[in-house]
Amino acid sequence: MYDYIIIGAGSAGCVLAHRLSEDPAVKVLLLEAGPRDWHPYIHMPAGLAKLVNRKGVNWDYQTAPEPQLDGRRLWWPRGKVLGGSSAINAMCYVRGVPGDYDRWAQGARGWDWASVLPYFRRAEANTRGADALHGGDGPLAVDDLRYHNPLSEVFIAAAEQAGLARNPDFNGPQQAGVGLYQVTQRDGARCSAATAYLAPIRGRPNLTVHTGALVNRITFAGGRASGVTYAMHGRAFHQPAAREVILSGGAINSPQLLMLSGIGPADALRRLGIAVVHDSPGVGANLQDHLDICTLYHCTRPVSYDRTSELRLAFDYYLRGHRGPGTSNLAEAGGFWRSPLAADERCDVQFHFVPAMLDDHGRHRLPGDGYTLHACFLHPRSRGRIVLASNRASDKPRIEAGYLSDAEGFDLRMMVECARISRHILQQPAFAPYRGAPIFPAREDLDDAALAAFVRAKAETVYHPVGTCRMGDDAAAVVDAALRVRGVDGLRVVDASVMPALPSGNTNAPTIMIAERAADLIRAG
Repeated sequence: MYDYIIIGAGSAGCVLAHRLSEDPAVKVLLLEAGPRDWHPYIHMPAGLAKLVNRKGVNWDYQTAPEPQLDGRRLWWPRGKVLGGSSAINAMCYVRGVPGDYDRWAQGARGWDWASVLPYFRRAEANTRGADALHGGDGPLAVDDLRYHNPLSEVFIAAAEQAGLARNPDFNGPQQAGVGLYQVTQRDGARCSAATAYLAPIRGRPNLTVHTGALVNRITFAGGRASGVTYAMHGRAFHQPAAREVILSGGAINSPQLLMLSGIGPADALRRLGIAVVHDSPGVGANLQDHLDICTLYHCTRPVSYDRTSELRLAFDYYLRGHRGPGTSNLAEAGGFWRSPLAADERCDVQFHFVPAMLDDHGRHRLPGDGYTLHACFLHPRSRGRIVLASNRASDKPRIEAGYLSDAEGFDLRMMVECARISRHILQQPAFAPYRGAPIFPAREDLDDAALAAFVRAKAETVYHPVGTCRMGDDAAAVVDAALRVRGVDGLRVVDASVMPALPSGNTNAPTIMIAERAADLIRAG
């Protein structure tokens, strides 16, 4: 019998498998629905552009029609492979700011900045070295880009001309400004959570990893999580757990599996014929995501990545020791800005600049050369939910993201602000030698109403869903501050779904931090 069963080998699950199996007396089982991370596109950073349409490593979700986005169904890629979304993301290493975590701690004790910073540092192996804010010898490699496109420097110069300061470290003393992102790479290759935390310990005799294992239910005995049922290789299995079951499926799969197992809104579960173990209305609620608007221009010079030779890229990467454009994360430059509408001291807009034309997540290829500026509102007020579509784990749940649904209309105002500042930056003199015709939006004389229509027609996710198993000290929270599921024993949720609110930036580093701290909480009992 295993002591701990971890469901999901994404960013959090890989961390937990590593940390919990450090004790040789403890037996750990890690279950992942997807395959091993064998594909070379996963490990070559620029290969992420080729992963867009590889459904074998992607849950390939879509939202329900979004009422405030012209009824569009938005595509939500999530990693279904060892490493989870850290195996298919753009590798930007961003932690957020102290104010994010101090706000978490107002409703979930122990998650303030002073408490979480040691776990960020414990995870991190920054090639710049350790200091008061950074770790130098953790499992997760954080590096400067080996290569970046000249257009990325043009973007930084243009943003400076627009009044933003250059910032060499978005995880340093201040977040505001523009620069090149640090990335989760080691020696020019992707350092996913699987590479960082799983690969070095695969030989541990007390750790078992099963891929292609779809968990159907968490089982209970006497109000305690007793094990899991799962399907693998066409067969059904039940595996008991001696100590705890730990759910690390992410913001979509974790609430889905809780509900399938009888923990969720009781009436909704009964309608699907699911026996209620604990009535928890918050399961699946509080869904938040960073909505993103892309501004695209044609480029008058053939310097973008739109027509990069795949043969040359592979030659430089594989035969020249991980060099050249193959090491690019594509979203090389970016930054953070505090808009005039900011509600507090934090930056409220994030940029990702891509030296290529990116439409519909790169799934729609446009002719010629161009460049794209992403801008997202970091602190949305809108909330959505995850709802079961059936009582079968093999059926995708219904994602109602609820974008732009806040009663005050503030989120839409902020998205218009994102579009406005994006155009302002791209119209600076630094881009003059490169700027061709505008693509999206196609005109440069749009007023706020036209920009709002543009947002409704073109905005997409920037891949940061959180919050659907919110942690908190209050009885309405799905998990408590130690990430234990309320109403039952022996069950925790450890992943981005427990975040009470979105951090100011990308969510991968905070998810890894949560798992690092959770490992200590679990070992403490």
